Amino acid sequence: MMVNESATLAALPAPASKIKLVVSDMDGTLLTPEKQVTHHTLAAIDALRQAGVPVCLVSSRPASGIEMYLEATKLDTPYGALNGGSIFNPDHSIRSQLSLTPDVMRDTLDMLKVHDIDAWLFRGRDWLITDIGEAYVEPERRALRQDPTVVPSFDNYLDGVGKITGSTADYEALTRQEMEIGALLDGRASVARSAQWYLDITPLNANKGYALRQLADFYGISPQEVACIGDMNNDLPMFKAAGLTIAMGQADASVKAHAHFITSTNEQEGWSKAIETVILPRATRAD
Repeated sequence: MMVNESATLAALPAPASKIKLVVSDMDGTLLTPEKQVTHHTLAAIDALRQAGVPVCLVSSRPASGIEMYLEATKLDTPYGALNGGSIFNPDHSIRSQLSLTPDVMRDTLDMLKVHDIDAWLFRGRDWLITDIGEAYVEPERRALRQDPTVVPSFDNYLDGVGKITGSTADYEALTRQEMEIGALLDGRASVARSAQWYLDITPLNANKGYALRQLADFYGISPQEVACIGDMNNDLPMFKAAGLTIAMGQADASVKAHAHFITSTNEQEGWSKAIETVILPRATRAD
């Protein structure tokens, strides 16, 4: 573990000295590249539990993709799906839910089509696609343990959508579209990559910073008493909201520049090391 010594660090406030809640990303952070939770991670979660510090998960995944890990991690805390657009109570009931507007839907789908980027819709608990043969459908199906629903077009599904995901193996094209679609939807939606091959478009307030504030409110604490851990651009809104921020070792430099600390990669027990060396010494039981 090391302190981030980038120039950006000088502009960050000092990391919080008391932490009452941990909010964590999943893919690339809590999970290994094989989408597993290691025994070191489970031990770190248990150590936080003993210290009275809850762990809440916030992910670009739909609810089902988060809930499949709750039993293994023994987490009975609220969580945020679809980059925070949907917040769920510990009993899996919906606490809050945001949806994309029809104009954002149309503009986004048009841009993805023009640039030959596959589009998926996440609507309620449904995952909608138009072609089962798209490159990343099968890996995502395995990761979520959920089958997509194939529809002839998205024309009849423009309401109640919590997230559009664009997927492609052309990483450079997706990086460009993060900027172009972000500019097109400025002030209307949140646009950020959740992986090199995924671009997520969510409602304007549906980002991980919004989720972190909602989860802090659930526990009656300040966001400044929250530590967060992540690895991708879609984690930056929660970095801006939290009192202490940790970037995974494999994160891009642009993400690391906004973190107080940098831990090891998710191949090298980076999550558990961050908990043990940075958070547990600051752990403070919530009232």
